[in-house]
Amino acid sequence: MQRRTFIQQNILAGAALGLSPLAMAAMPEQDTKHSFKLRYAPHDGMFRHSGGEDILDQLRFMADQGFTAFEDNGMSGRTVEQQEKMGKLMSKLGISMGVFVAHKIYWNEPNLAGGKADKRAEFLADIKNAVEVAKRCGAKWMTVVPGHLDLRLNKDYQTAHVVESLKQASAILEPHGLIMVLEPLNFRDHPGLFLTDISQAYTICKAVDSPSCKILYDIYHAQIQHGNLIPNIDLAWDETAYFQIGDNPGRKEPTTGEINYKNIFKHLFNKGYKGILGMEHGNAREGKEGEMALISAYHEVDSF
Repeated sequence: MQRRTFIQQNILAGAALGLSPLAMAAMPEQDTKHSFKLRYAPHDGMFRHSGGEDILDQLRFMADQGFTAFEDNGMSGRTVEQQEKMGKLMSKLGISMGVFVAHKIYWNEPNLAGGKADKRAEFLADIKNAVEVAKRCGAKWMTVVPGHLDLRLNKDYQTAHVVESLKQASAILEPHGLIMVLEPLNFRDHPGLFLTDISQAYTICKAVDSPSCKILYDIYHAQIQHGNLIPNIDLAWDETAYFQIGDNPGRKEPTTGEINYKNIFKHLFNKGYKGILGMEHGNAREGKEGEMALISAYHEVDSF
């Protein structure tokens, strides 16, 4: 709420109580920040019209709106200085850092699934670099996408190659208490990728058997790929460390599509989920008006 609106409302209320406008105007402004039940994480650019182009100003705006988390797929590509500045500001604002993408993703050719030594070495080097990025910005989780299918290999051999790469990556991450989260992506938006289903990610995490290898349950992708969202959340619960949000169709904020996010968030809350829910979607409407509508949508689905 803007200060001017707050004061005007207090003056009107004070008049009803017989208080003078001067007395009401002298009253201290109350904290009107919304308190969300879950830790929703906006991303860079989501509130640029309201918060400004500078990512530090956007973080301040997010905190002012009551958001307590932030995610940034491109954090690894930022300068060391920027990573450190963002990490310090988030710590000051009480904002937890969510996921960033940990490595180069191969969208059109196999890397981890193919089992090639050079591709595995490249991946592991990226994971080592991601450890340093995480330290600078205060992150705990990082996104891993195993890449494209190897069409010349049986799927079982591909799975074995992926599991071995992830075991080696886990050995790098475990000493630092960091977690890579595997993100299954849907067949429509990302055809040809190796990892597509929550159940597949669950099987891989069980095989890797490490606290540093878990599932990123992207609700948008899961709805397109197989639906049955809440039962699959429960089935994969012990291997899931992170959630992402996006309504379908359109991949915009909750309330703009078919997914009943209020029920899903209530379910997560009742299960005791304390992690982050990344707002990996676009804004349904442009400009400040669209940004305010997005915030209102989250107020609505968080009111259970």
